[in-house]
Amino acid sequence: MLRYIFFRLLQTVVVIVALSFFCYLLLNLMPGDPVEILIQSNPKMTPEDIQRLRELYGLDRSIWEKYSAWIGDILKGDLGYSRTYRVPVSEILLPRLGNTFILSLSALLLSLFIAIPLGILAALRVNTKVDYLIGLFSFGGISTPSFWLGLMLIIIFGVQLKWFPASGTYSIENPDNWLGRIPYLVLPTLTLSYLSVGRFIRFTRSSMLEALKNDYIRTAIAKGLPRTKVIWKHAFRNALLSLITMVTLSFSGVFSGATITETVFAYQGVGKLVYDSILGNDFNVAMVSFMISVSMVLLFSLIADLLYSLADPRIRLH
Repeated sequence: MLRYIFFRLLQTVVVIVALSFFCYLLLNLMPGDPVEILIQSNPKMTPEDIQRLRELYGLDRSIWEKYSAWIGDILKGDLGYSRTYRVPVSEILLPRLGNTFILSLSALLLSLFIAIPLGILAALRVNTKVDYLIGLFSFGGISTPSFWLGLMLIIIFGVQLKWFPASGTYSIENPDNWLGRIPYLVLPTLTLSYLSVGRFIRFTRSSMLEALKNDYIRTAIAKGLPRTKVIWKHAFRNALLSLITMVTLSFSGVFSGATITETVFAYQGVGKLVYDSILGNDFNVAMVSFMISVSMVLLFSLIADLLYSLADPRIRLH
């Protein structure tokens, strides 16, 4: 087990370095840079000023030199400086990570709370009206565009009924009141959870149907075990294997944010921060955010493999 974890962590580091370089290369290939933006805002800049600024930002060096310097600063704990917000990246990124964590985790837990019982119910009532209604609900979640659903919730509950704030993260009058942030979470949480609940229902249903066909389920029923014990202890435990992958990889999105949903609701999370950073050529903020997203996906992929062995003792990791 320890040997497996070591080599997986080593593999994760190699993948992170490779992906970070390609992301860095793509961002540097984008048209425009901070100096060109300064030139547009101040046409009186002299060629000497332009050259000095390019040397200051390191824009006169090759891509390998810039990437080496950037990765060296990352390893030292220096995340760089935000050119848009004029503050260190850590100061702007950490609060946004907290906001995204709260939003995405709330949506993930809500979607699982709804999807797992409905998926099990659909599997137990297969090819009935209940199964068809749950399937219609899940396909609606899979097919609905997030921006459209967000706008509809804003119009209905934010503008017409005025039950919840239409946008924002917290009250400007009292930003330190954490309980006051709950109303701002409701609409984006409902949007994200409905988009995820359809996938979780389909996975739970298909996994339960496959588990219920096994011989040990018929044996457990023949032995006279209670129906709830057969469903939850025997069938659902074996159905967890495919669901674990879906949930753990979805949990990695807790740290990367939902760009479209956060932008629609003007929610100050990582997704919206990355979107604004790319538009503003703020490479440091965008790259650190990408690194966090990639690292979380790879880390939770490893966690999923480890959870397999816990859910099914027959699986051994070597």
